Amino acid sequence: MSTLPKIAWIGLGIMGAPMAENLLKAGYPVTGHTLEPDKLDRLAAAGGTPAASIAEAVREADVIITMVPASPQVEAIAYGPDGILANARRGALLIDMSSITPQTSIDLAAAAERGLRVLDAPVSGGEAGAIEAVLSIMVGGPQEDFDAARPLFEALGTTIVRCGPHGAGQTVKAANQLIVAVNLQACAEAVVFLEKSGVDLPAALEVLGGGLAGSTVLTRKKTNFLTRDFTPGFRIDLHHKDMGIVTDAARTVGAALPVGTLVASLVAALRAQGDGGLDHSALLRGVERLSSPTTG
Repeated sequence: MSTLPKIAWIGLGIMGAPMAENLLKAGYPVTGHTLEPDKLDRLAAAGGTPAASIAEAVREADVIITMVPASPQVEAIAYGPDGILANARRGALLIDMSSITPQTSIDLAAAAERGLRVLDAPVSGGEAGAIEAVLSIMVGGPQEDFDAARPLFEALGTTIVRCGPHGAGQTVKAANQLIVAVNLQACAEAVVFLEKSGVDLPAALEVLGGGLAGSTVLTRKKTNFLTRDFTPGFRIDLHHKDMGIVTDAARTVGAALPVGTLVASLVAALRAQGDGGLDHSALLRGVERLSSPTTG
């Protein structure tokens, strides 16, 4: 019988499912809840226990982990008579690994103060990083709670850093999404420029990846650019949400984001063109449209 903490996992999407499975591989007992029955079947096949409700999932858990799309979903699963705060046992650790606004994390920690310990712990690395358990995990909350959660984080990622108090993890994640979006846009523009110049694109991306222009974004998304396969690892819709978070947060603290604001508008334009369900490397499609002559 496992002596590891009992985990409740809420949200088994593109990121949540492989992350929960990595905890199962590490020996943690995981009870999961999500709105899609097929995802519960996948959890059961991996050795987890499906739960029909949030209340059922969290009732006996030592640690509750949430991984849902945005702030409204976090609020929906946390609050109310059927939510986490009303049904979790006193003293449990609630770790929200969603990408949400820093203020939502701060408010959640304040609301849970009387019964639960809370960390915000968003991640970077995309679907591949979740599957391979090599995520970067940026954490906000008390040091003692971070220390208690660290063994669990080590089953999910390789770069695990406490960034400060509640909300700090989400602030760093917002900066991460800013850097990723700008990097993706630069890579997309380079791809179109290289192709229109008649250069061997695979060769060009190989040599660029080995120099100062190299990045995790280029390494992870090179195949997407070469094959135009935009099966979502991280959807444009979600990156649009994240660019809203970082631009709003930057405005609040008085930080100028001249390039970030432009890229946020390009992400929004791609979404408006119907590409919101594609991988964020589909920023290439936006550059291609801008680079193609219009037809009458």
